[in-house]
Amino acid sequence: MAVAIKINGNTHSVDVDDDTPLLWVLRDVLGMTGTKFGCGMALCGACTVQIDGVATRSCITTVDSLGESEVTTIEAIGSTPAGAKIQKAWLEHEVPQCGYCQSGQIMSASALLAANPNPTDADIDDAMSGNICRCGTYVRIRAAIKLAAQSAGNGG
Repeated sequence: MAVAIKINGNTHSVDVDDDTPLLWVLRDVLGMTGTKFGCGMALCGACTVQIDGVATRSCITTVDSLGESEVTTIEAIGSTPAGAKIQKAWLEHEVPQCGYCQSGQIMSASALLAANPNPTDADIDDAMSGNICRCGTYVRIRAAIKLAAQSAGNGG
């Protein structure tokens, strides 16, 4: 069955079952491999995308649940104000180590910054708690989010 999905500003018609996880549509059908498979149970955060600006686990989100919602993936997050600030801060703080979790981390962090341009440590903990980094770059992740928030606060 053909399903229309809005992804990164474009509408894609995909011929998949309604209950197909968005992750598999992104990776296997559309070739957008920036969103990663981690656990398949929404526990690790590697598959995080944004749906209408909200960080969402794509491994358990079915295509039929999307309706008219707009999906943003790591491939397009840099074109959003919060995403561009997060990506720049990620580079400045050399956040990635192995890098596998980083697309999910960036998607969660940019959703946080878009919704809350001046997050507290508790806000950061809440927003990022579902994203696991096996390399343990949590200190650099927090520092990068704070740097991005500072640049958001001063217009730069």
